Amino acid sequence: MSTTYSTTWLDRTTSASIRCASTLIWKYWDAFQERRERQKLRSALSELTDMELKDIGTTRGEIDYVASNRGIDPRSIRSGLLL
Repeated sequence: MSTTYSTTWLDRTTSASIRCASTLIWKYWDAFQERRERQKLRSALSELTDMELKDIGTTRGEIDYVASNRGIDPRSIRSGLLL
């Protein structure tokens, strides 16, 4: 009697698992890098004087917002509200 087992399904499952784990690791790494960038920006802005912050168009109370939303220009939001 001869018994033959196929491992094709195991190969597919393993490669899918590796791909999924790899994706998860890269997402975690990207989130970690983004958090570090926010912390650096927040630290740099916190070291500025109130007059320097005013020169760049922000206040001390907006530092967290600016650090978290770097892609959004808060001046364009404010200018739209003033109209």
